[in-house]
Amino acid sequence: MQLIVSGSIAALFALIHVAGFRLTFLRVTPRSIWLSLAGGISVAYVFIHLLPELAEFQEAIGGHLDAAGFLKGLERHSYLIALIGLATFYGLDRAAQTSARASGTEEDGRPSVRVFWIHLGAFAVYNFLIGYLLVHREEGDLISLLVYGFAMAVHFMVNDHALREQHGDVYDSTGRWLLAAAPLAGWALGLSTDVSPVFISAVFAFLAGGVVMNVLKEELPEDRESRFWAFALGSGAYAVLLLAAG
Repeated sequence: MQLIVSGSIAALFALIHVAGFRLTFLRVTPRSIWLSLAGGISVAYVFIHLLPELAEFQEAIGGHLDAAGFLKGLERHSYLIALIGLATFYGLDRAAQTSARASGTEEDGRPSVRVFWIHLGAFAVYNFLIGYLLVHREEGDLISLLVYGFAMAVHFMVNDHALREQHGDVYDSTGRWLLAAAPLAGWALGLSTDVSPVFISAVFAFLAGGVVMNVLKEELPEDRESRFWAFALGSGAYAVLLLAAG
């Protein structure tokens, strides 16, 4: 049963990227209520579900690293990986913005082809890991899978919209197909591999940092005219749901 559900969620992730250009109601200013709502849901999942799990992941990562003699003295390895995830996507976003300003005005300039592929490559790895975690998660029950799948689906919607705005036609012609294939590939690899708890812990930590950065970079800039009430409603409602389900 879980195999069918996880495969269906992976297909949904892919569909969001393939058909995202049809969601024209998201391309409005002030920012679409649905995007702010989705951002709130994604952040709630990180703070209510992922971050508490990092404390457990810390024991797995710390124990293995100490036993191996690496990074001895670092007390919060999983949180360091989360910080690396956040910093990675912050750096990618800054590189894309800088490249866009160099190629034209801030309004209509696009990042260079080189920056586009670096940006898309990073998001392809990100999507691949999200797809992989459909199979390998700390909690293996169906409810946990559905909670994870919904939170990441709305997060994919936010990311797809952001990348389309940033890169324009080149994203629709090539980029979205790469990002659509990535979660399916991650899910397929997850079915055929069984990796250590340390690797899963590290992926979850990196994902937590990436989700926080990718949501907040869309919600915080003043020119987005984001809907705080929708963001707060999404995060509050999903937090209550997560607490009730947990």
